[in-house]
Amino acid sequence: MPYVNVKVAGKLTKEQKQKIVEGITKVLQDVANKPPEAIYIVIDEVERENWAKGGKLLSDKD
Repeated sequence: MPYVNVKVAGKLTKEQKQKIVEGITKVLQDVANKPPEAIYIVIDEVERENWAKGGKLLSDKD
């Protein structure tokens, strides 16, 4: 039973989330021979002010 946690900075649309989970599911089916009903995927949308890179908050890099 694969569990995949995807973290993204900012918000995604429902359509974007659907495409992401379809793509991840397909890869696990094709590569690891896992059935779709056994695959769990969680998408965490992290506010850009709560994520940093290179010593700067992503919200300050706009």
